[in-house]
Amino acid sequence: MAIKGKRGIDLFRLLRQCHDVDLVGIACPDGDINWLTDEERKKYYITADLDKLMALPELNTIINATGEPSVTEYFKKNNTDGVEIEDLTGPSILNSVLKTREQLLETRLVKGELLAILNSVQDAIEVVDAHGIVKYVNPAFTRVTGIPESKRVNRSIFDVSPQGALAQSLIQQKPVTGYRTYVGGSDADVISNASPIIVDGELMGAVVVFQPVGDILKLMDELQHSNAMIDNLYAQIDQISGSRFSFESLTGKSNILASTIERARKAARSESAVLISGESGTGKSLFAQAIHNNSSRRKKPILAIDCSIVPDSLQEIEIFGCEKGAMPGIVRTRIGKIELAGGSTLFVKEINSLNPYLQKKILEVLDEGVFCRIGGDEPMPIDVRIVASASDNLFNASLQGYFSEGLYRKLSQVTVNLPPLRKRTEDIPLLAEALIERLNRKLGKKVNVISPLAMQELIEYDWPGNISELKSIIERAMVVAEGPVIEYHHLSPYIGRLGIQETPTFDEIIPLDKMEEKMLKLAMTRYGETLEGKKKAAQALNISLATLYNKLKKYSD
Repeated sequence: MAIKGKRGIDLFRLLRQCHDVDLVGIACPDGDINWLTDEERKKYYITADLDKLMALPELNTIINATGEPSVTEYFKKNNTDGVEIEDLTGPSILNSVLKTREQLLETRLVKGELLAILNSVQDAIEVVDAHGIVKYVNPAFTRVTGIPESKRVNRSIFDVSPQGALAQSLIQQKPVTGYRTYVGGSDADVISNASPIIVDGELMGAVVVFQPVGDILKLMDELQHSNAMIDNLYAQIDQISGSRFSFESLTGKSNILASTIERARKAARSESAVLISGESGTGKSLFAQAIHNNSSRRKKPILAIDCSIVPDSLQEIEIFGCEKGAMPGIVRTRIGKIELAGGSTLFVKEINSLNPYLQKKILEVLDEGVFCRIGGDEPMPIDVRIVASASDNLFNASLQGYFSEGLYRKLSQVTVNLPPLRKRTEDIPLLAEALIERLNRKLGKKVNVISPLAMQELIEYDWPGNISELKSIIERAMVVAEGPVIEYHHLSPYIGRLGIQETPTFDEIIPLDKMEEKMLKLAMTRYGETLEGKKKAAQALNISLATLYNKLKKYSD
């Protein structure tokens, strides 16, 4: 072989790898042999003289890889022994050889990557050629069956496992799925999925992937156990949430209540988000439950979150959940209320207290039907209906920038405005009767009537706390009532003219802390011990709810 330059050297290296080519000598007309390795120098005859190359014994072919046509002409002119002359100086021949080499290297790389993948797969894999000869099994095959690779490869699948999915797929030339059988040569009971390998319309072989039946049954048991736990959780949530209220269980006969219930019934029949507005204590939670229980989602319990009592720092975790390790102290993935309410209804109470960032996330749920846990990379689809409530005027809050305008527009498409108790006074006797019946069981009392004077006082009172305040006052009156009748004096400390007379006078100078204590007691008497009552008391005293709790604790010690 005559060699000169990089192309000639590359061709020499390629020909060295060909098992059917026996190189015996090299001629380097330019005298440059520095590129040769020590091994090559020992193995081949090396010269700079073309005549000496041609004189080598038993030579049948001379290859010109110098890139010079004159060398080929020289060989042909002085070829007296009939040696075949091959000219590999053409660039097309060289490029073709080099391209073939690159393709071979790429094929080896892909094959290596494929084997690495197959060897790491935990499912058992077995591959046969078109004649059914086993060509490959992965390590999982040996783990599942106990059959070593050496006992399987190069065996006919028709001999070792003729009834298996792999043999059936090869015979039928179509996929065989969910096939349960014992692996030939072992006692492994497996579920198999096999498929033929067809390239350009020609059957090249088949492949099977299988798992032990025991593993699948274990997964099914775990799934059934998880589903049972979920069903049990739903049942517990249903009990805790008390979502048994329906429109029929709402008490009252006034026209304004009937109109409100009819609007809520229409809202229940849709799948849209619903906004329930009204003053504190008007029964927004009861209407939310009634809407859910009259909707297509009533088979699952309604879930609720009160944004007014959940701190800003915890609202996102409570509603959207958190991935394990995404926040300090989160050692396992926490599922949020919105995910637990999938296929059901989430009641977002006092949504006006939701922080602005989460308002945008709720809007995304309503618009796109997706959400993300804290630390989650990809949005997850969710089918949930949002029913929200607000005591404040959300329209004004959105105009002033305190509430998301987009979220308000979405929620306000279906609204239910609850009337205050002072606008449905004809319902007070019915409400009082229902409350007395319920509280008798709670308090162990036998109260059955309210005196006419006491009832008149209830009807004439302004009810800033609405039905919640009515319940609180009747309960207080029942505690002090000794007989079956609630009298006027049982109510007077809490409402009406006598209640107003308890406002402290300022004829005498008293210590400020005593005055503060008196004002706290008056506020709690006026608004009640409920959360809504305490909020109103704090507002009337011009202090925060946290400060109110601190002061109540101070004076109770």
